[in-house]
Amino acid sequence: MTHAAKWLGVASTAVLATFGATSAHATGTLAGTTITNTASISYSVNSIAQTAATTSNSVVVDRKVIFTVTGAGSTTTVTPGQSVAYDTFTLLNSSNDTLDFSLASVNQASGGTAAHGGTDAFDVTGFTYYIDTNSNGVYDPGTDQAITWLDEVAPDTSKTVFVVSSVPLAATNTQVSGIVLTATAAAGGGTGSQGATLTASTGAWTPGTVQTVFADAAGSTDGQYDGKYSAKGDFTVYAPVLTLSKLSTVITDPINGTTNPKSIPGATVEYCIVVQNATGGAPTTALAVSDPLPTQTTYLSSFGIMLNGTFNGTSCNSDGTAGTGVNSSFAAATTGNNGTVNGTLNNVSAGGATTMRFRVTIN
Repeated sequence: MTHAAKWLGVASTAVLATFGATSAHATGTLAGTTITNTASISYSVNSIAQTAATTSNSVVVDRKVIFTVTGAGSTTTVTPGQSVAYDTFTLLNSSNDTLDFSLASVNQASGGTAAHGGTDAFDVTGFTYYIDTNSNGVYDPGTDQAITWLDEVAPDTSKTVFVVSSVPLAATNTQVSGIVLTATAAAGGGTGSQGATLTASTGAWTPGTVQTVFADAAGSTDGQYDGKYSAKGDFTVYAPVLTLSKLSTVITDPINGTTNPKSIPGATVEYCIVVQNATGGAPTTALAVSDPLPTQTTYLSSFGIMLNGTFNGTSCNSDGTAGTGVNSSFAAATTGNNGTVNGTLNNVSAGGATTMRFRVTIN
């Protein structure tokens, strides 16, 4: 008898159970893919080839959940009272499955270190979320779509999210508000409908089903392998730091004239309102001054209102431009005063000053 010669041949195929044809992904084979491995054995008897024997085994690829959230590279500059202040975050889905992601934001605790090194000093309010619809990296009201979760984020895909909130009017220059955005992985597969929050599969491997393994790293405030990822952002206030002072000088009186005049009835007194902006403050805009006059004085219309004068550090200089039209006015008296002096001043840059001068007589 001649001994049969035997040798082994193996062939493997991968068939997508749900997603169609496979494609190359940095994250590996897509979840739900059925990998079928077929082994065959060929042999001969007395040099006659016999029918090969085959056997197959199928493995369904499980879901590996791994993603990151990244905050903006620098702080977001805001002004006190700003109703639409946004910070930018980017979510990258490196999972081997299309997923939804729920979104949640909180303010950092006061005194904590913010994303870019500042100390949290105030809270923003009213978190809302928008997706960067036109992919320009800038929040465009009316263009970017309002969302409450990220819908159907494919593997190896990133999405830019704007977290929009309001800045309190009481916030002051250089103050920082830190926020934390947390994304939580949820099941995908249904456009326009948020999937259920994913949980890690425990226990033994179950052939033929898609199980879930969390592979995410720890974020700013969450832990490793928890199906979440958090990142910090922050807002820094840039605002004018104004000092307002009012100086008075007696110009003349009925007895002494202009020689050492005193503030007696009939005397002319010049008021100078000084607006100073500290170094490091933002330029002012729409700077308007209003000064209701006490009933013991009468506005001197012949002098008028001098706007945008200079200040030498101790007293006002005798300069400025006479206000006209909408730039200045003297309003009629109302209850409790003898008229109101109004003036619109030029913007004041950091470290600068401007003045408004006018005169009254003492009744």
